[in-house]
Amino acid sequence: MTSAHKIPRSVLVVIHTIALDVLLIERADHPGYWQSVTGSLDAEDEPPAETARREVLEETGIDAALHRLVDWQFTNEYEIYQQWRWRYAPGVVRNTEHVFGLELADRVPVTLAPREHTAHLWLPWQEAADRCFSPSNAAAIRRIPEFVSRRDADR
Repeated sequence: MTSAHKIPRSVLVVIHTIALDVLLIERADHPGYWQSVTGSLDAEDEPPAETARREVLEETGIDAALHRLVDWQFTNEYEIYQQWRWRYAPGVVRNTEHVFGLELADRVPVTLAPREHTAHLWLPWQEAADRCFSPSNAAAIRRIPEFVSRRDADR
């Protein structure tokens, strides 16, 4: 059952190609705010991986099941920006964000949810990190080479 308030647990999904190009999307409610896919759990018992798949499809039209979704096994905890606290229960000021990577063979067409995002860009990972408004999103993007190295070592 979906609560009237957002659950202060969310996902961040860094969508990137094998060549390390990163997809960024611009927020409709804050032009100039570029980010990766994000979204809150719909229910306390929704697994974060399911949230990640759902949010990627909703926000970009990309079916994560056709690509390599990896739980990067770390979370960010941060203070919720003041302008978005009204979405949460009174007194909730912190969010825990589960970080995932979605690796694509190459850039794919993107279909944005127009109420949420107005534009998208594919950028080399360093440029994408510099463009993000969120420090935790930028930090996650800067870790892509680490996760790609782990993937290659596991092969």
